[in-house]
Amino acid sequence: MSDAQVSGAGAVQPIRVLLVDDDPLVCSGLELILSSTDDIEVVGTANDGDEAVAAVQRHFPDVVLLDVRMPRVDGIAATRALVALPKPPRVLVLTTFDADDIVMRAIGAGAAGFLLKTSAAPEIIAAIRNVHAGDGALSPRSARRVFEQVGDDAAERSLARAAIAGLTDRERDVVRLVVEGLSNQAIGAQLYVGEATVKSHLSSAQRKLGVEGRVRLAVVATKAGLV
Repeated sequence: MSDAQVSGAGAVQPIRVLLVDDDPLVCSGLELILSSTDDIEVVGTANDGDEAVAAVQRHFPDVVLLDVRMPRVDGIAATRALVALPKPPRVLVLTTFDADDIVMRAIGAGAAGFLLKTSAAPEIIAAIRNVHAGDGALSPRSARRVFEQVGDDAAERSLARAAIAGLTDRERDVVRLVVEGLSNQAIGAQLYVGEATVKSHLSSAQRKLGVEGRVRLAVVATKAGLV
């Protein structure tokens, strides 16, 4: 339970999750999945994006798991509102739609991760833990779509290449695998290093590139032509 919070008294506190989806069956299914863990707690639900901000202010979640297409206020607008809060939760977008524009709009709005509702339960659980830890999350299939759509601006490519040049060889190796959508554990296995070492390289790369989370890290790497 290393990704859970630790209180001042030393007791491990679960990751607080708010579910935002207009389909009650989806919320029930997600609650069932997340109840199988002892380090994640669903603290509340909201039926659409219009209720999301009030629900966050009421339940103080660490992570908000929300759908894109909802009545009144959609998930993109809700994400923008949530990340603008004084103490914003991390937002993980979960949807049945993986169209290029939706993925890019979600990331542009400030989402820390993007997953399809068809993702397996372990992938959803891991994504919540990764997003809570500040690593972000992106399913491999969505990753390919995102990085095909990062744009072709020459100035941005030049800036990205200059930033990437400051990374060590091993940091670049780790970032390449992030672009492929691999988890920290999978990256460690491929590079024959521990997960803690992977996290250290990721933190260093993010600091050098001036970005937060693996999604934005991978976008910079793709603009630089690293992959």
